[in-house]
Amino acid sequence: GDVCRSVAVAARLKSLFPHAHLDWLIQDNFADAVSAHPAVDGVLLFRRGRRRDGLGAKLSSILQLRAELRAGNYDLVVDAQGLLRSGLMARATRARIRLGHGDAREWGWIGYTQNVECTAKHAVERTLQLLVPLYKMLGRPVPPMPTKLPQSWKLRSVPEAAAWLTAQPWSHRRYTVLAPTSRWIAKAWPIERFDALAARLLTSGACDSIVVVGGPGEQPQCQPLLARAAADPRIIDLVGRTTVGQLMATIEHAALVIANDSAAVHIAAGFDRPLVALYGPTEINKVGPLLRSTDVLRIGRDTDTLNYKDPRNREMMYRIGVDIVEQTARERLRT
Repeated sequence: GDVCRSVAVAARLKSLFPHAHLDWLIQDNFADAVSAHPAVDGVLLFRRGRRRDGLGAKLSSILQLRAELRAGNYDLVVDAQGLLRSGLMARATRARIRLGHGDAREWGWIGYTQNVECTAKHAVERTLQLLVPLYKMLGRPVPPMPTKLPQSWKLRSVPEAAAWLTAQPWSHRRYTVLAPTSRWIAKAWPIERFDALAARLLTSGACDSIVVVGGPGEQPQCQPLLARAAADPRIIDLVGRTTVGQLMATIEHAALVIANDSAAVHIAAGFDRPLVALYGPTEINKVGPLLRSTDVLRIGRDTDTLNYKDPRNREMMYRIGVDIVEQTARERLRT
């Protein structure tokens, strides 16, 4: 989700320096999220490795990445993450200009030549503010935030994932994507309600198929919906069965995406797809879908504590009934 939201920064950098070569340093299994974007000329892969990798293998990987960063001879680095690890990677490039958040966590600022004050609330706007020194340097006005997603900010699917999707029989029907999983229990709409919603949408004919998505190891979060999928060929179980690129391609062509506060929300927003985003104890003005706050369903109260790490706050998700989600979904599917 963070990666997909950050495409706007690459697009604006390319508009500032159209003839520059722009590389994106990214975790290897997320590369498909950005490698096909026209603003990105290349990707550098950060390989996290596996738990069973020995110290020697990990050290070798770090040294290889360090060598690649120095060999790039970069003039400019923008650290959109703002952590110690990303700050050290920025420093390793030896670029003359290294921009990062002035309030970077974990001492990430030690890698920067300039700490930028970012005062905006939304994560994307804050990251875009990292480019303000460049606009000043060039004597150009800082463009305002758009009200609609610009074409240059839209995500792109890699060709291999697009070809994979075309080969899926269900992809030629009108399908709705359900993303019912979450790393945090307080962000998760009850799976029984996702199950009931799937049954209603199919029974009413609102869509032809339901595609259920999720990450590796998240199958337990998806029962009994996956049990229904096993008995109904109109429900496609893709939980833990796609690459990031295949997930993106699936969402790109969906008639509708219904998701918890998760990567699927930000992918749908990045492709400008119809969306119903189910939010609980999360600050929408900070991490809601970019330029799509009207697509968020949340039933809040003045006394709510917006702390998604506290499982007791899941009560906010229980306030969202199946009826309102179905009604909203059918409205989106009719447009």
